Amino acid sequence: MNFMEKRLQVLIVDDDIDTRSIYAEAMRSANFDVTEANDGLEGLEQVNKNVPDLIISGIIMPRMDGFQFVEALKKNVATSQVPVMFFSHLGREEDERRSKELGVKDFLIQNMTPPNEMILRINEYFMNVDYLLAIDNFAFDASRFAKDFQLNTDFVCFKENKETGRVGLKLRPKKDNPRLFDAEITCI
Repeated sequence: MNFMEKRLQVLIVDDDIDTRSIYAEAMRSANFDVTEANDGLEGLEQVNKNVPDLIISGIIMPRMDGFQFVEALKKNVATSQVPVMFFSHLGREEDERRSKELGVKDFLIQNMTPPNEMILRINEYFMNVDYLLAIDNFAFDASRFAKDFQLNTDFVCFKENKETGRVGLKLRPKKDNPRLFDAEITCI
């Protein structure tokens, strides 16, 4: 089975069983492999059994809230890179701000995000995956590449915050053919 045929594994963590079930069933209908958990502690148990491709979590939950759950995921090497989307009942600005600080990928509001829109957002997120590739200045065509694109031959660049970085390529697969890419020269 190649990657494009793989069923996306999603863990939904929320103590609102009715809402969670509605979204879980919609995702199963969209061919996602969905697991459910009642709170952050149960979510951690599920993640330890099987690391999903994506986690959708509520914020206010008993025993372990969404913020504590994400913090625990970030502390574990095996789960630190799993993308998380928050699915909030309240949609408070301070919750959205804190979720960005924790690296949460999306912040959705339950009564404003129907199941089909959530599925579209998930698909968009996974179809818009960027790959960052460093350029080796000793590679075969590196010097010609630097000359043609007017780059330093050592491939050093400066980031927005004036830190030194390395020139790299950002690649994004095309939606109609995942073996073709859009490419952008960037500072990584």
